[in-house]
Amino acid sequence: MDWDTRQLAALAAVVTEGSFDAAAHVLHLTPSAVSQRVRALESSVGTVLVRRTRPVEPTSPGRTLLRLARQVELLGDEAAAELGPTESGDRPVTVPLAVNADSLATWLVPALAAVEGVCFDVHVADQDRTVDLLPAGVVMAAVTSRREPVQGCTSVPLGLTRYRPTASREFAARWFPDGVTPRTLAAAPMVVFARSDDLQDAWLRRVAHRAGAPVPAPPRHHVPSTAEFLSAIRHGLGWGMWGPLPRPGAGFDVLEPADDVVPLADETVDVPLHLQQWRLRSSVLDRVTDALRTHARRALPPVAPLSGADAGT
Repeated sequence: MDWDTRQLAALAAVVTEGSFDAAAHVLHLTPSAVSQRVRALESSVGTVLVRRTRPVEPTSPGRTLLRLARQVELLGDEAAAELGPTESGDRPVTVPLAVNADSLATWLVPALAAVEGVCFDVHVADQDRTVDLLPAGVVMAAVTSRREPVQGCTSVPLGLTRYRPTASREFAARWFPDGVTPRTLAAAPMVVFARSDDLQDAWLRRVAHRAGAPVPAPPRHHVPSTAEFLSAIRHGLGWGMWGPLPRPGAGFDVLEPADDVVPLADETVDVPLHLQQWRLRSSVLDRVTDALRTHARRALPPVAPLSGADAGT
């Protein structure tokens, strides 16, 4: 089937920007022209591609064509770059990327800055959920805790995000004067990044299992920002999982200073991170992958590499 690249570009813009009006602004068209192109594409495939909601959402066939649109755009921009500058000037290649908030706040930005000639459209989600944006066509690459590659993608290890249960000195003295136990943990307030964040609860389950006690269910604060989450611990709002802890010699500014907090235990909760990306021959994606792997290797403790059987699908 022959695809109209202008129609594919309209579909991608509508989904990316969330509305026909916003897509029209990006494409320098009228909203009516954008709508006509999307409807023409829907007519050619015989099905609805987007739900006219706020924001616009792609249907299942729409996600399929969205992936195609992104690939066409990426390869077209790469070809234009290889051909050299034109009268209209160079347009940087844009790579949509999904990442967890802690990586974005610590090691990821220096990695992105090392990739010249590329713009990034960063989507933030929990590390367990970033991978869901790949088959949806929203992003081309994702930093994720999922090791097994999704269909049509490759997976490479990045490193471990390592966390340690921590509290301010005053908080620890107030709530754990006789030590950290399931009973004291059940009463002490806890800081959680988001409702999908399982780091604190994973450690609580570990402590309860060792003591043969019920899993504590402490009162909790939800603070969905890495810097503010760590600040909440520093200011005694509650205890939480401090991190990600860097590899020796690779400090993270957001974690400093740390002398006003104390660990509640020497053990850590480790979350391995992998980079999954579309299985697409692209020099741009290769450069992005190389930069992310290089900076993650410098910043994070290593994770066991994938076996050959797990490296892709």
